[in-house]
Amino acid sequence: MEDKITLTIEKQKNIALIAHDGKKPVLIDWCETHKDILKKHNLCGTGTTARMISDRTGLTVKGYNSGPLGGDQQIGAKIVEGRIDLIIFFSDPLTAQPHDPDVKALMRIAQVYDIPMAVNKASADFMITSTFMDQSYDHDVINFKKNISDRANTL
Repeated sequence: MEDKITLTIEKQKNIALIAHDGKKPVLIDWCETHKDILKKHNLCGTGTTARMISDRTGLTVKGYNSGPLGGDQQIGAKIVEGRIDLIIFFSDPLTAQPHDPDVKALMRIAQVYDIPMAVNKASADFMITSTFMDQSYDHDVINFKKNISDRANTL
């Protein structure tokens, strides 16, 4: 059994949109600017952010719980299930967040599953205008079944 498996991010992406309170207006403006691209993809987000983006841009954004109420964890679970392909997360590095451990867990799971994650407008601009947005993309991730099997045999 191989150590890695290849997963495919399809042409139509499943995009999570998340923003801390101080960055919600920036994300909403960004979504409005890139509306023509975003409307081609499946969008979801944490509760308040999803609602505000939908209300202000007309984009359809499936909402999960608010971040402090477990929304970041729900997005992380969708990554594990293979149902999130990339994340746009406008975080606020200058304001303490009560759910910071949840944000760190989300970032960690995105890294484990090799999911692209933009954390500010510049990285989001680069990501959304990438040629990979219009095509499928293969990426290698840990073969989790092999990893579990190996760990079970060595513990």
